[in-house]
Amino acid sequence: MARAYETVSFLSDFGTQDEFVGVVKSVIREIAPHAVVIDLTHGIAPFDVRAGSLALARSISYVASGVVLAVVDPGVASARRGVAIEVADGEGVLIGPDNGLLAPAVSMAGGAGRVVELTNTERQLPAVGATFAGRDVFAPAAAHLCNGVDLSELGEPIDAGLLLPGVVPLPQADDTTVIAQVLWVDRFGNAQLNVGPADLSERFGDRVDIRFSVPTDPTGGTTRSARRARSYAELPGGAVGLVVDSSGMLAVAMDQRSAAAELGLDVGDQVTLTAGDDDAQPGSQPVSIRPH
Repeated sequence: MARAYETVSFLSDFGTQDEFVGVVKSVIREIAPHAVVIDLTHGIAPFDVRAGSLALARSISYVASGVVLAVVDPGVASARRGVAIEVADGEGVLIGPDNGLLAPAVSMAGGAGRVVELTNTERQLPAVGATFAGRDVFAPAAAHLCNGVDLSELGEPIDAGLLLPGVVPLPQADDTTVIAQVLWVDRFGNAQLNVGPADLSERFGDRVDIRFSVPTDPTGGTTRSARRARSYAELPGGAVGLVVDSSGMLAVAMDQRSAAAELGLDVGDQVTLTAGDDDAQPGSQPVSIRPH
């Protein structure tokens, strides 16, 4: 017997200025009135599949059991597939475009179980145009699952190995150096790196030198001495720190200040971490170094 879900967790790049989010939620309400829709975020930058995939991956361990509807879909109306992916032995189903958006979250949820391409038009809305799959394809699929329709009724099964992978950069590391990348800058200005505490070897103490490039710096790079801290409050007076954030990743941070704005960091920037001198005092001023 198919499982009827009660919750749809919804992420998109639709924003809230237009009616897109409200229409998608209304379609779900019309088909499955009992379903509760939780807005994870609709503030993903337009077309930014990587940012959407990272936000979904950060959220997936905490969303309620049920359906996850994710729509960041620059290839809408093209040959890209719409898919529904069962995870965690049926505890959840992720629905969205097969463009890498869902892949990191699926991996974090333990991998894909059954997967179908959303090809059954009887479980979709008649489309007056092909450019709003969130309304016409994905929302009805989510709602029908909430009504107890089996995944197999939404379309043709496909091999999970054929799903497009996500594009999440991995750090390069040795005993004394980690080459990282800024994955995300939150609204407080904390710059999350693609590095967890375990990626720093035992050679890394409480002080870490952070080197990064600033476009306006003709010398080619800037370094700051950062302190590894448990909380932002441990970083007074403009000190820069590395704090383990709520996702378990290291973030370049400052206390009640935007580290990203003050250091000029943005998503995609390369940041090199090297073991610092634990006896050195942290400075609030950057030191420029010329490239070799």
